[in-house]
Amino acid sequence: MDKLLIKGGQPLKGHVSVSGAKNSAVALIPAAIMADSAVTIDNLPAISDITILAELLEEAGAETTLSEESLTVNPENMISMPLPNGRVKKLRASYYMMGAMLGKFKKAVIGLPGGCNLGPRPIDQHIKGFEALGAKVTNEQGAIYLQAEKLTGARIYLDVVSVGATINIMLAAVKAEGRTVIENAAKEPEIIDVATLLSNMGAKIKGAGTNMIRIDGVEELHGCRHSIIPDRIEAGTYMIFAAAMGSGVTIDNIIPLHLESLSSKLREMGVTVEAGDDSIYIESKKELNPVDIKTLVYPGFATDLQQPITALLTKAAGVSMVTDTIYNARFKHTDELRRMGADIKVEGRSALINGKTKLQGAKVSATDLRAGAALVAAGLMAEGVTEITNVSHIDRGYANLEEKLTNLGAVIWREKLSAAEKEEIENS
Repeated sequence: MDKLLIKGGQPLKGHVSVSGAKNSAVALIPAAIMADSAVTIDNLPAISDITILAELLEEAGAETTLSEESLTVNPENMISMPLPNGRVKKLRASYYMMGAMLGKFKKAVIGLPGGCNLGPRPIDQHIKGFEALGAKVTNEQGAIYLQAEKLTGARIYLDVVSVGATINIMLAAVKAEGRTVIENAAKEPEIIDVATLLSNMGAKIKGAGTNMIRIDGVEELHGCRHSIIPDRIEAGTYMIFAAAMGSGVTIDNIIPLHLESLSSKLREMGVTVEAGDDSIYIESKKELNPVDIKTLVYPGFATDLQQPITALLTKAAGVSMVTDTIYNARFKHTDELRRMGADIKVEGRSALINGKTKLQGAKVSATDLRAGAALVAAGLMAEGVTEITNVSHIDRGYANLEEKLTNLGAVIWREKLSAAEKEEIENS
């Protein structure tokens, strides 16, 4: 077990290149098993979730070859093997195996997923979609059992806009008989990415990126090669780091259109934001303005950037309010920020941040992936050294974090936890 240490107060300057999208990758890898031959996915981020998913596929008989930025999945020898526990519980996105296995084999047994604890994230809309396509779905001893004689296209209206449900229903529907229409579908760029892969495999999908997706089922899907889109959440996180401590930072290999909601808020705060074709230049200002932020489904402000920007707002001169309409338990990072001197009060789904506060280095813990990013942002701004434990959460979503920040001028490194520190964490 490691801890991450950051010596704060160092200005950031230079270029940083963004990796492939984590939220695409964790859906594209399950989607790859639906082909009848090998699929290669390029521009993969070097994060732990990718390794776990590759191991999960191998459990079910797929052959995988993982290199630095590519994964080849050969599903020819896969079987409909139950995946009730183990690695399934290590990441939330394992639920995409439900739609992929159901679409490929007409049956699946998948353990209820794990990942970050952000409060209730029900999969009722996923199940509603599977049942509309003709599957029988039961929950037995902590695992979801899916079974269908055949899958038949249907018209499915999502009661709640859900990225996970939209993708899972797409996966189950691409080989169903007839046409499936998903209404009130999510519009995130990652959905377009998954639809592009499936289309390259031979699926017939129209409307991805709009609120209505039409899928005409096909009998076969073939292998292909696909490159993942840039990670807009990683890009946004580095934009926030640069807004906190940047004396001129360029974030490369991005799609600026995907980041307009964040760019607008940073400009409102007084940060210099200049968008190029595939890059954004950020320069911080000594005095930042307070702003109010409400997370919304895409193209609104991303919930995954709520926690990092909450840390940044401790630097703004005045009171800011951040409201998360997506997850009601996504403010655990505020307790850790208060350890560092932040003046934050949480009321229901909102946090009131009273800046301008000078943060102090402290021992803190990453309670989830994006909370970890918030603590890194705070550590970069703080006086002294910040120690972050539970770094495994951060490793799930940010590839080569220390290397990228060090190249920008940050002083950041890892150390092994002592036996006493491990015991303290285990008992907490």
